Amino acid sequence: MNEASTKWLEIARELFSISQSGLTYCKNEYDLHSYHRLQEISAEIIASESGLSLEHARDVFSMQAGYATPKVDVRGAVIRDGEILLVQEKADGKWAMPGGWADIGDTPSEMVEREVWEESGFKVRASKVIAVYDANRVEPMEFFHAYKIVFLCDLLGGEARPNFEILAVDFFDPSKPPPLSLGRTNESVLQEVLAHLKDPSRSTAFD
Repeated sequence: MNEASTKWLEIARELFSISQSGLTYCKNEYDLHSYHRLQEISAEIIASESGLSLEHARDVFSMQAGYATPKVDVRGAVIRDGEILLVQEKADGKWAMPGGWADIGDTPSEMVEREVWEESGFKVRASKVIAVYDANRVEPMEFFHAYKIVFLCDLLGGEARPNFEILAVDFFDPSKPPPLSLGRTNESVLQEVLAHLKDPSRSTAFD
């Protein structure tokens, strides 16, 4: 994605956030019409700059009702014999640390422990927050704003077990990973994990 397209997607996301908040709190019929139109414009920009259909952009927006706030993605860094646990995503065939969108009702640590179990078959305990990132500072850009919380997790047991979303589960040298699913896990995240393994007293990284 070129710099111009990335900038347009940032503008579209901001326009959508404004329209979403307006539709949530506004009572004036005229203003509601304007906010609906603003949302439509943001969907048109997304479709134009991302190559996705206008219908798909509208569908994604329709799932983000209410006041616009960031979504939260949790990822578990699980180490065994110096290698990091990665799962191969069925969505794109590439690899990432196990994790996903946080659910309502769970603490962040409970969420990452369950995601690692469900995606890999390994039982873990979250032991440290390695980093908190603004997930929209790297490609691919999402329609909605998101934060990524990366936990260091202690391996308790289990065995590799793919599921309907995961093609394969394996451990890799974190300095020589397989092709990464960059929206989920990128090289800079793995480098931060490595830095924490070398220096257990290292402070949490954050944007």
